[in-house]
Amino acid sequence: MKRPDWDSYFMKITRDVSERATCVKRQVGAIIVKDNRILSSGYNGSPKGFKHCEDVGCIRKEMGLPSGHRHELCRGLHAEQNAIIQAAVHGVKIEGGTLYCNYQPCAICVKMIINAGIKKIIYSGSYPDELAQQMLKDSNLKVERYEK
Repeated sequence: MKRPDWDSYFMKITRDVSERATCVKRQVGAIIVKDNRILSSGYNGSPKGFKHCEDVGCIRKEMGLPSGHRHELCRGLHAEQNAIIQAAVHGVKIEGGTLYCNYQPCAICVKMIINAGIKKIIYSGSYPDELAQQMLKDSNLKVERYEK
């Protein structure tokens, strides 16, 4: 059996984390890693104590909003947001870390990632958010698309 490289290993875990997601449109998982150690994980879904979109329906879907637009009209938090929040809740320093995600982060998540001090993003799937794409280009973040 061939041992996976670190990126393959962490992207597999990200896919596993995404299986907990409760969004009806997209299953997303994220992990934050530093020195090849997982510091935090998150998946997309409603805030703690709220009913999940898979149970009550999707506001964005009902309104016909396309992906990548009007993020504020969503009951859920994104996987990247939840990974950052979980680190904060548990007092885990993520500055200098790498965020793995199975989709490119949106503009809101990119802003949070930058301010959290994360230095690198590795993602696999695209996401139609032009502002996020431009912010990633303009930032000092190292950004890689994982394509295995």
